Amino acid sequence: MSIFNKADQPEEKPREKTETRKNYPVWLVAATWVISGLMIALTGFSLYQYFSGKSLFSFLNFSSLRPSGEAQTVSSLPNYSPDKTYAAVERSANPDTVLPTGTRSGVVEYKVSSGDSLFGIAEKYEVDPETILWANYDVLQDDPHLISVGDELKIPPTNGILYEWQTYDTLDQVAAKYHVSVDDILLYPDNDLDITNPVIEPGATIMIPGGYRETQATWVVAVTAGTNSGVTAQIVGPGSCTPSGGYVGSYSFVWPAPYYGQVSGNDYWSGHQAIDAMCYEGDSIFASDSGVVIYAGAIGGGYGNLVAIDHQDGYLTIYAHLSGFAVSCGQSVTQGQVIGYCGSTGNSTGPHLHFEVRQNGGMINPWHVLQ
Repeated sequence: MSIFNKADQPEEKPREKTETRKNYPVWLVAATWVISGLMIALTGFSLYQYFSGKSLFSFLNFSSLRPSGEAQTVSSLPNYSPDKTYAAVERSANPDTVLPTGTRSGVVEYKVSSGDSLFGIAEKYEVDPETILWANYDVLQDDPHLISVGDELKIPPTNGILYEWQTYDTLDQVAAKYHVSVDDILLYPDNDLDITNPVIEPGATIMIPGGYRETQATWVVAVTAGTNSGVTAQIVGPGSCTPSGGYVGSYSFVWPAPYYGQVSGNDYWSGHQAIDAMCYEGDSIFASDSGVVIYAGAIGGGYGNLVAIDHQDGYLTIYAHLSGFAVSCGQSVTQGQVIGYCGSTGNSTGPHLHFEVRQNGGMINPWHVLQ
C-alpha cells in the first residue's frame, strides 16, 4: 500500500510533440500549381469537345496569319501560255523492258575472220565453246581445228544444244537424250511454245538450254608406246623415228613460246585439249622440257608441221603449226632449246603454237604442269 495519497502525487505534464516540416523551393511549388492548372484546363476542353462536337482548334483564329487583300482562288491563277518558258525537271522516257545483263535472243550468224578461234568466238558471245561446236556439226564435224576463214557459224543465244526437230521426235525423248527436263524446253522463251499444247514441226530449230552431248573430237595425233622403254612413244608419219637413249625430262615445264602466258585463240577445254600459245610468224619455239625428238615433219589431221618430244619420264609434248624446224628426229634437246618456228600450217586461221602435253598416253591440261 502506498504511503502517499493520490492527491499528494505530483501531476505529470503532457509531452510536447515535435513536428519536422520540410520547406520546398518557391519555384517548385509554383511550377506544380501551373502544371496542375494546365491539366485541369486541358481536361475541361477535352470534355467540351466530346460533348459539343467542336474541335479544340476552332477556338484559334488563324485569319490574322493570312496576307492582306483578297484571297487567291483557282480562277485567279495565271493561264498557260505556249510562248512562255516554264521551268521543269527533265527525264528521259524508257518505255522498254530492261532485259537482264548477258541475255541474248535468237541465233547469230557469224563469219569467221583471220585470227579467229572457236574459243575466242565463244568468249565474245559469252557461251561455252562446246555450244558453238555442237551447233555447227555440219561445218566443224566436232573438230574445233577445222574452223576456216569464211566459215559461217551459228551462235546460239545460251549454253546448250541447238536442235533441229525430227519427224518422230517427242519432247520426252529429246529432253532425256540431252539431259534436261521437258520444262527446260517448253519454258525457254525463244522456243515460243504453247505449254498447254506444244506442237513442233519437223525441221524447226529449238534451243535446249543446259543440254549437252559427248563431243566426238577426231583431231588427235595417234601415239603408241615404243619398245625400248615403258615411256618412249612413237608417232606414225613421215617425220617419225625410233630413238634410243637421250636426255630425260625434269618433270618441270616452261612456256614454249616468246610471250609468257599469252593465249592466242583456243585455251584448254573439252573440245581442244591443248593451249594455243601466242606467237608471230617466224618466232622461235622452245622445248618445254628436256627429252628426245620423236617426230619432226609435216603430219595430217590439221596439225601441219609438228615436233614431238618424248621426255622419257612419262610425259610427251607436241608443238604444231610450225613454219619450220630447228631440230631433227632422234635428236636430244634441253629445256628452252629452240626446236622450230611459229607458223600457221595445217588447219589454222593465223600464226600461233598449238601446244599439247600428254602423260602416260593421256592428254592433260598443260596449265597443270607449266611453271
